[in-house]
Amino acid sequence: MATGNKRLAVLVGCNYPNTEFRLQGCINDVLAMRDLIIKRFGFDPNNVQLLTDDQGSSLLLTGANIKAALDDMVDQAEPGDVLFFHFSGHGTVIPSLDPGQPFRQDEAIVPSDLNLITNMDLRQLIKRLPIGSSFTIFSDSCHSGGFIDKDKERIGPATVEKTIPSVFVKGRSIPIESIHQCIDSVASLAHGAVGAVDTASSVVQGIGSLFTGIFGRDVSLQFRPQKERDLVKSLTEDEGILLSGCQANETSADVAATPATGGKAHGAFTYAVMQVLEENTGPLTNRELVSRTRKALKDQGFQQHPCLYCSDENADTPFLVSEIQRPKQIDKAFTKRSGKAVAYA
Repeated sequence: MATGNKRLAVLVGCNYPNTEFRLQGCINDVLAMRDLIIKRFGFDPNNVQLLTDDQGSSLLLTGANIKAALDDMVDQAEPGDVLFFHFSGHGTVIPSLDPGQPFRQDEAIVPSDLNLITNMDLRQLIKRLPIGSSFTIFSDSCHSGGFIDKDKERIGPATVEKTIPSVFVKGRSIPIESIHQCIDSVASLAHGAVGAVDTASSVVQGIGSLFTGIFGRDVSLQFRPQKERDLVKSLTEDEGILLSGCQANETSADVAATPATGGKAHGAFTYAVMQVLEENTGPLTNRELVSRTRKALKDQGFQQHPCLYCSDENADTPFLVSEIQRPKQIDKAFTKRSGKAVAYA
């Protein structure tokens, strides 16, 4: 079987300029991450796609364009390749569209056009990977724990002992009700009709049809007919690695430029990961990287708890290493694809 050794990345930074949802540090996050993965982890600059909503960007940061970039990356993958997706921006949670599970919530990231990319979209991508490749998702957004599996565990304490002054920090979260209202306004301008947004149940009932009406076939699988959603199943334990900036019930901090962040605005999670990697020049496993980053954020007073979602084998694999490249004593996942994703800290 032919194997590859490509290292491919899609890095997305959404600052949402000139909107009520504006953030400051997301573009800086992905610029810093691009430099890091090229210099330290051997990524070819030609294989790193940087997508931002900076003023000079040639490509709009729509949900469709981000998914197209991810589709293209997965299409190129061969056994042994390392794939990396970094998103810095807003996250949200979606009430369940399944009448049988009214209390379940699903996570999504929020592109500039509000055309959500949900955990169902990411699961579909990961399930297309060839065995022996790896796909690492790095999400510096709110409610990001659990993006790549239906069954997820939240881990770690709910509070810390000290806090960062709020003047320097903004949460990277947009309530689904606010997204619904924005999309509803667009629909009313286009079609002369406004839907009610009075209760959570109306959001659940109306958001799928509104998104489909605005975005058509570019809408998330989450809002497609039930028969299409049923084709996307939960991942097995050996597929996908998620490093999330916080637990599913928490927010990730967007930190204004301060001396503590090198004079630039950044996401607290991204900046802490950069610090941990700078302090540790040797390889760090995914488990070690998340654990040390969590400690660094706690020491700095942030009320967010980064998490790692993956198999046992991937937890103990060095950050940004594929299944084929990792030590043979933990290479059971190359031939076994069964079980349930678990979480570590």
